[in-house]
Order: sequence, then C-alpha cells, then structure tokens
Amino acid sequence: MESDTSVSQGQRRPWIVGVSGASGTPFAASVLRGLLAAGRSVDLVVSRASRLTLLDETGIAFRDGHWREDLRNWLARGADGRPHTFAVTDEALDRVRHWPAGDLAAGPSSGSYPAEGMLIVPASTACVAGVALGLSKDLLQRAASVTLKERRKLVVAVRETPLSGQTLKQMVALDEAGAVVLPASPAFYAGATHIQDLVDFVAGRVLDAAGVEHGLYRRWEGELGGGGRRGAAD
Repeated sequence: MESDTSVSQGQRRPWIVGVSGASGTPFAASVLRGLLAAGRSVDLVVSRASRLTLLDETGIAFRDGHWREDLRNWLARGADGRPHTFAVTDEALDRVRHWPAGDLAAGPSSGSYPAEGMLIVPASTACVAGVALGLSKDLLQRAASVTLKERRKLVVAVRETPLSGQTLKQMVALDEAGAVVLPASPAFYAGATHIQDLVDFVAGRVLDAAGVEHGLYRRWEGELGGGGRRGAAD
C-alpha cells in the first residue's frame, strides 16, 4: 500500500470527498476505496440529500453518530448490491474523518485547513450550481469554494442526463475557475464484464484527475481488441 504523503511529511493532508444527492453512490464508494487503498487520508462530507439517495440505492442509513459503522457497510457493498463484497479494515477507516454537512465551522470550511484537494462524487446539478455560484449553503459547497480559492485540485463528477443549458453554463464556469469537470461516463474499451467494472472506470478517472495511483481499470495501450480479449478470458 502506498504511504500517505501527509503522514510522511508529518502533517495530515487529506483528500476531501463530498457526496451530493445525485444518483451514483457506488461511484463515491469506489473512489473512497481507491483513496484508502492508496494510503491516503480522507475527510468525508455526506450531504443531507445524498443520505436519502444512499438509503434508496443501498438500504444504508448514514448517521452522523454512527458514521464509521455505516461507512464500513457502504464501502463493503458492491455496485450490484451484494454486501461484504469488499474488505474494509479498521486501519483504513482510521484514516477517515467525517464532518457533518451542516457544520460550517468544520476544518474544510477554512483555507488554512491543510488538504490536498476535493473530489465531489457524484455531483448533482444542484451541487454544480451551488459551487459555480459560490453559495456555500452547506459544508460541501463551502469546502468546494475554499478549494477553488486556494487553487487546490477540485474534481466534480457530474451525474445527470440530459443536461440543461443553464447547467452546461455552470459547468463551463467551474472549468474556467480551475475545476476538473468529469461526467460520470464509463468507457467500454477496458473490457467491462460486470457493473462494478463500469463504476470502477469512472472512479478511476476521478482518481486520475486527482493524481492518485490506482488499479481500478485496464488502461488503453494503443492496441485494438484488448477489452474483448479480457471479456473472453473472464
């Protein structure tokens, strides 16, 4: 497992992961597993709306008072809904800090709080609008605004279709502000044979944009037919 750069330098510098209310909580779980597998620290912000989505998509009720237990169950669950698909260790959970979405005095609300950057996955159109307009109505939006003003990496994994003209304009505004706008669009050249492969491709592209190493999908190597050969082998 790759060592956490923040630990090696004597200061914790987490990746802030914001989960908004868009459908796509398996994308967030895969990104979180990828960060933890790479030895990175994580500050987690789960919006109020995303808790309803998580409950609907997984049956898991994410509670502030029991966040560690709920997070373990969420991360252990596969994209196909099967529990206990992934092992989640106490050591990995020890590197996660959870902040309630309504806590505007939380660490990530300040630019002086050390952080590598922020990943919003999935990002709803309401979240896109709030960040583009700088509303800071909750900790997720505030942390994103801080990430932009501090010139840190912000990756916004938009999960919506179709997109209105207003949302497209807001996505352009985020791009111009320095964010990476990353639609949650899986590719098929990696030879996906399972829904988890499609989820992991999107999560892997989020981690690519953040500069975090991972092995979530087969990369393009300039040779046609690689994905098909993988599918046949599986």
